[in-house]
Amino acid sequence: MRVEQAGVRRDAFGKTKQGEAVERFTLTNRAGVEVSAISYGAIITSIRVPDRKGAAADVALGFDTLEGYLGDHPFFGTVVGRYGNRIANARFTLGGRTYQLAANNGPNHLHGGVRGFDKYVWAAAPIDGVNGVAFTRTSPDGEEGYPGTLQVRVSYVLTEANELVIEYQATTDKATPVNLTQHTYFNLAGHGAGPVADHELMIDADRYTPVDESLIPTGVLAPVAGTPLDFRRPTRVGARIDAPDEQIRFGRGYDHNFVLNRRGNDLHLAARVVEPKSGRSLEVSTTEPGVQFYTGNFLDGTIKGKGGSAYVRRGGLCLETQHFPDSPNQPAFPTTILEPGATYRSKTVWKFGSQ
Repeated sequence: MRVEQAGVRRDAFGKTKQGEAVERFTLTNRAGVEVSAISYGAIITSIRVPDRKGAAADVALGFDTLEGYLGDHPFFGTVVGRYGNRIANARFTLGGRTYQLAANNGPNHLHGGVRGFDKYVWAAAPIDGVNGVAFTRTSPDGEEGYPGTLQVRVSYVLTEANELVIEYQATTDKATPVNLTQHTYFNLAGHGAGPVADHELMIDADRYTPVDESLIPTGVLAPVAGTPLDFRRPTRVGARIDAPDEQIRFGRGYDHNFVLNRRGNDLHLAARVVEPKSGRSLEVSTTEPGVQFYTGNFLDGTIKGKGGSAYVRRGGLCLETQHFPDSPNQPAFPTTILEPGATYRSKTVWKFGSQ
C-alpha cells in the first residue's frame, strides 16, 4: 500500500467548552501509515496501519470527535503528566517539604491528578524538515500540587520506516518529579475488534515491581520467572490473564510495571506485540527503565468509541514507557526528580509492521 501524498495535514478539530480551538495534525508516510494527534492533551486519536495483505485499519482506541475526549474516558491516546502512573497516598516529600497532590485513584494520585496534562490545550505546530508535529505547554508552579514551573515539549515524528518517534523534553525552575508517558490503547486487529487476548506479547524484562492492593509498588524488584508476568518469550496476552495469582487479582488482569533489561540510557527494545490474524506487529523501544503493561481491565463496553464501537473489557492494551510508579516515595527506584538547570529527556519509538 503506497500513497503519494505523504507529510503533515492540519485541520480544525472543534472547540473546548471554554471556547479554545483544538487542531488535528495528521502524519502520513509513503507506506500508508497514518497517525493523527490533536492539540488537546497531545492526544493520538488514530493510527492507521496496513496488515499483511495491505489492508489498513485504525489500531488505536479513541473517539471520532473532540466531545468524546472532553468527557470521562480512561486516558485514550493521551500524554499523561506531570507524573504518569501512581504516587502513594497522593503525596511526596522533597527538600524537607511534603507536597499534597490530588487523590484521584482511591487514596493515590494517578496520571497527574484531576486535571493533568491530558486535559489542556497545548500549543502545536508542524516540525520543519520532518514529517512531525510538536506540542508545548507551560505547567505553572503549584499545578495539581506540584512544585516548579515546568516547560514541556512533546513531539511525534513519523518516518518512512513506519516508526512513530516520540520525544519528551522538560525544564523546571524548582526541583519537581517528572514522569511523562503516552497512554495509547492498542488493538492491532482494529480498535473495535474485541479483546486482545490473542495478541502475542514479548517484554524484555526479567523483573517487575509487585504492587499492593491499591496498585502501589511494594519496593521489591521481583523475578517474573514462574509467574503469570513472564513475557520474556512471546506469549498470548490471554494465556494467564485470569491466573489464580495475587498480582493478577490486584490488577484485575495486567496493570504492572516491568523492569526492562537494559544498560545505560540508550534506546532499547522493550516489547513486541503481534496480532496473528492480521499479521500486524508493534515494536516498542525506549530510553526509559520501565514499561507499564495494562490490558484495559476496567473497560466494560459502556464507552462508545470511533464508529460507535463498544470498547469491551480488555479491548485494548497499553505499553506505557516510563520510570517506575511511586518513585518519589521509593528511594531505591531510579529518581524522577528534575532539578533546575537540567533537561528531562525521554524517547520512545513505536515501529509498526506486518508478518
